[in-house]
Amino acid sequence: MPLERPYFPIIYVRGYAMTSGEVEHTVADPYMGFNVGSTKLRQQYPRRVVRHVFESPLVRLMKDEGYGDSFVDGTELPAHAVPKARAVWIYRYYEDASKELGSGTRHDIETYARGLLELIDQLHDRYVPGDRARHGTRSSAFRVYLVAHSMGGLICRCLLQQLSRHDARIDKVFTYATPHGGIDLRGIGNVPGFGINQSDVFNEGRMREYLRLAPDTPVNSLDGAFPEERFFSLVGTNHDDYGLARLAVGPMSDGLVRIPNAYVADAPRAFVHRSHSGHYGIVNSEDGYQNLRRFLFGNVRMDVFLDIETLTLPAAVQREKDAGHAIRADYHIDVIARVRGARWDLHRRTTNEGSAVLVDYDRHVKGRRPLHLASAFLSNQARVDLARPTLGFSLDVGVQVPEYQIDGMPFWTRDHYDGGFLFRDKVNLEATFGDDGRWSLRYGWDSAAPNAVQHDAVAASPIPGSWTFAVPVVQDTQPGIRAVLRLETRPWNEE
Repeated sequence: MPLERPYFPIIYVRGYAMTSGEVEHTVADPYMGFNVGSTKLRQQYPRRVVRHVFESPLVRLMKDEGYGDSFVDGTELPAHAVPKARAVWIYRYYEDASKELGSGTRHDIETYARGLLELIDQLHDRYVPGDRARHGTRSSAFRVYLVAHSMGGLICRCLLQQLSRHDARIDKVFTYATPHGGIDLRGIGNVPGFGINQSDVFNEGRMREYLRLAPDTPVNSLDGAFPEERFFSLVGTNHDDYGLARLAVGPMSDGLVRIPNAYVADAPRAFVHRSHSGHYGIVNSEDGYQNLRRFLFGNVRMDVFLDIETLTLPAAVQREKDAGHAIRADYHIDVIARVRGARWDLHRRTTNEGSAVLVDYDRHVKGRRPLHLASAFLSNQARVDLARPTLGFSLDVGVQVPEYQIDGMPFWTRDHYDGGFLFRDKVNLEATFGDDGRWSLRYGWDSAAPNAVQHDAVAASPIPGSWTFAVPVVQDTQPGIRAVLRLETRPWNEE
């Protein structure tokens, strides 16, 4: 069956199994967790559980995109059979660590990465016979997607950064809750490299070894081995619903991986209020699947920035500043991205959940540096209402009033109420791709008309093939804000 963009084969790489019992449980599952769904959705307020049936990423890929598995008659697809292009392959690297199905011996992460490379080579030979002999690993025909959870993402990075740099056969990589910056524990810092049951794979020093990183290179860097724009990190922000490990890791995490450690530098990422695993886990969630589906098969990428022009101070604080006192204020921005007609969030960062965007005043206001709020992938195929030609989505934006400091001391007045907002509103957006090959965007704020679009966004095209739209963000109060919400759109899944 021919391989046609964007429907390439998917290889799923599962995460870490700590104990021998977890290893046996893992290898007893044909899909190693990719088939696990959930019927529990944690409502944000009042934090009760509502019933929502998410069948699993595997089942949804079968139903929505026509994918199938790679098993037949009790084993993987036999060598003589022609594989489907839309197939999910499970990399069963833990099988040899099983005492029942293998030798019972764990291997190092480099061995697992070599096994993944061997699987890719085997699939290459099966999908495009003779192609490797002609083109080596830089085939013009064969492509594969890597989808990984937790440690599985580090196996993928070991492959990309040590064994097969610039391997064009790997088209995209999507990671759920991978500790790209290692695992940190409260009171200890980075997890020690003791090596018990391979736990040292999360130690920064060990990571630098198998990722081949120089001492001055950030550990979450791809180091030029793979295009950052084709590597997506999904970050969990719910530590409450994870196991006992959450006590050692603490808030601002998914219960195991701290938020700053859960993404690759300079690559697209989204945040969802999900835990590392479990009934409220990130893999078996609608939020996670919808990001996966749009990243792999969508046709539009959108990056959202806030260009801040001014942030005004309360009158009392401004008087202190005018008198020559040093003023400090840490601003937090909440941002939630949703698509039309859905009850789940595509992207969610809020102060209450410890994941808000932090404004550095010197960089983002004085220095006029754009503040990145979100990266989102949209898909015509995934529209809730296929009869409507527009792509509809919304952004909740809230800029919180900070705790102002005067000369390093907290400054409180009787007019300060904790949790106040300089700006808080939801903007609704509808994007249309015209017959002339141009994008247009309409927008409207809920404060003017809930769930409606009323205005045409100003468009520009600074980058060939992309379109940028500007939406004003204004609250002329004291304190207040004047800024521009800038949305950069570009085609996705085009050669």
